[in-house]
Amino acid sequence: MNGYEIENIKIAGFRRLLSVELPMKPFMVLIGANGVGKTSVIDALSLLSASASGSLNSTLSQWGGIANLLTRQKSQNISFRVDMKVPNYEPYNYELLIEPTASGYLISKEILSQDRGQPAPFRHIQSAHNDIRYFDTDKEKLLRPSWEHNPFETSLAQVPKMFNEPEELRRILATANQYHVLDVSNRAPVKMPQAMKPAYLPGVDGEDLAPYLYYLRESDSDRFEAIIDTLKAAFPDFDMLGFPPVAAGMLTMTWNDNKFKKPIYIHELSEGMLRFIWLVSLLHSPHLSMITMIDEPEVSLHPELLSLLVDVMRETSKRTQLVIATHSDRLVRFLRPDEVVVMNIDEAGCADAVWADSMDLEAWLSEYSLDEVWRMGRMGGRA
Repeated sequence: MNGYEIENIKIAGFRRLLSVELPMKPFMVLIGANGVGKTSVIDALSLLSASASGSLNSTLSQWGGIANLLTRQKSQNISFRVDMKVPNYEPYNYELLIEPTASGYLISKEILSQDRGQPAPFRHIQSAHNDIRYFDTDKEKLLRPSWEHNPFETSLAQVPKMFNEPEELRRILATANQYHVLDVSNRAPVKMPQAMKPAYLPGVDGEDLAPYLYYLRESDSDRFEAIIDTLKAAFPDFDMLGFPPVAAGMLTMTWNDNKFKKPIYIHELSEGMLRFIWLVSLLHSPHLSMITMIDEPEVSLHPELLSLLVDVMRETSKRTQLVIATHSDRLVRFLRPDEVVVMNIDEAGCADAVWADSMDLEAWLSEYSLDEVWRMGRMGGRA
């Protein structure tokens, strides 16, 4: 990472997250039973990302409108607060408040500020309802925008790129990517022939896995070999990946195994092998966004693969803030308490989140592994 890093986030009024404040780390794994808010944290981060990329309106529409996202009978709005570490400067503090209206929603508050040792924090953006103001560096004061401003998108999303400080935060939040369980059904994109083109990521659905790995082999051989080495560590009989053309401008991928003379085509691989190749390829990408979110990476994977996957994740977290959601004790076995956030539901039916290393677990961990401590109910996060 380049020194910019989300240090803390507060989410309020979003589904079960009535009020959750969470210190962020480079590698954090959200654990807990089904329905305790793990995926909601990831979805809330995705909504925040959409708000920074100028797609807040379309994202809320896809999710059925803001009314469907509010904490049931407990919240009248959704709010975020983000504190971002900035190299050689004081952190940025970003606040966003969205509330429903009869016709949709209103961005009722938006502030991007920075503590510069003055009596009041310095404000790069200050918006309240339709009173939109940006700090003009030439005139050294907050001014209304001279361009047409879309009231259904955040001021942060519409900040001109010459406004360096707001633009850096906007870029980091806007490029956050969320990945769900890879589709490996018969007609899944990952199994189909794929267009031969430069690709910098394997795709959310694996739709660019073959061109991405082919392009990586040609342009960044060290990174490609790191993926190959990881696959060899996971599957001792694996030899190499191939990329045969199948039609004009199209190629597929093959798996070469030392026990077979003929290569195995990608659509013939098992679900677990496909998902592991995709995950490892994704995690090794040099083009990951500043925030990468993965929901249930353990699906279909043998426990021995999870140990290797966690090692890759730790290395990846040096280049991106990696947020994982899981309910698998098999994955937790290979984690440390300082990498785990335990999520529970309180008596009111709302979620809370606690870092495992803030709990008194030393005595238990001297005799049991972390997943065993979790299964015994000593950390919470159980149904």
